[in-house]
Amino acid sequence: MRAVVQRVDGASVVVAGETVGEITGEGLCVLVGVTHDDTPEKAAQLARKLWSVRVLDDEKSCSDVNAPLLVISQFTLYGDARKGRRPTWNAAAPGPVAEPLVDEVVRRLRELGAHVETGRFGADMRVSLTNHGPFTVLIDV
Repeated sequence: MRAVVQRVDGASVVVAGETVGEITGEGLCVLVGVTHDDTPEKAAQLARKLWSVRVLDDEKSCSDVNAPLLVISQFTLYGDARKGRRPTWNAAAPGPVAEPLVDEVVRRLRELGAHVETGRFGADMRVSLTNHGPFTVLIDV
């Protein structure tokens, strides 16, 4: 699994004019990509990392300050644009594999005590955020 993690001062995701997920104040906006060999165990590992990674102000984690997370699926994180002018998506897991694993990341975060908002899997989403820093980190598990 791959995650693009951005420290934010608020973020939201809109589908067809409706806000489906939103966090305010300090937190993380997390784009999650799934590849073919990912498992529920990797989803749990990613959730633990997201909850505990120390990237907020004063080197705090979401668990330290009870900061919210906005988790959004994004298969394009496994795009490959090294050849030609069009990316390929061969490394991205298909929806029936990826959706339950993204849901598992969210479920595990909530089990850890996190407030988690989400996008809508497979939808045409509009993501807005205020990146604080800017601060962006990649996490692969």
